[in-house]
Amino acid sequence: MKLSLRSEYALLTLIQVARQPDAPTSSVSIGDSQQIPSEMLQEILTTLVNARYLRLTKGNFRLAKTAEKIPVIDIIRLFDGALAPVEPISEKGYQPAPMEKEEKLTNLFTDLQQQIIDKLEGTTLGELI
Repeated sequence: MKLSLRSEYALLTLIQVARQPDAPTSSVSIGDSQQIPSEMLQEILTTLVNARYLRLTKGNFRLAKTAEKIPVIDIIRLFDGALAPVEPISEKGYQPAPMEKEEKLTNLFTDLQQQIIDKLEGTTLGELI
């Protein structure tokens, strides 16, 4: 599984904001401390506000819900879509793949996919701070 840069930056953004629950966080402080390019950060912040993970008040950001109520998988899915180590067994639907000729190989990756999903569903932003 490979995360997009946007997912990585989104998680870093949320971690930064979550570490300061009583203090609003500016986009400048997020960008500077996490070294996120300004244009990409603005896109990420907009997406997180629209998805109701962040609130924007007077140019500063706060979590819209507690960090313990934000599963990591939700953020990854928001930016990357379905998770799968191989595309044919993704949640996007069936697409034929050469490995399907070998049932045990396909089962291995199906099991791996489920383990990854279970771990990400069971891990919240709160556990990362």
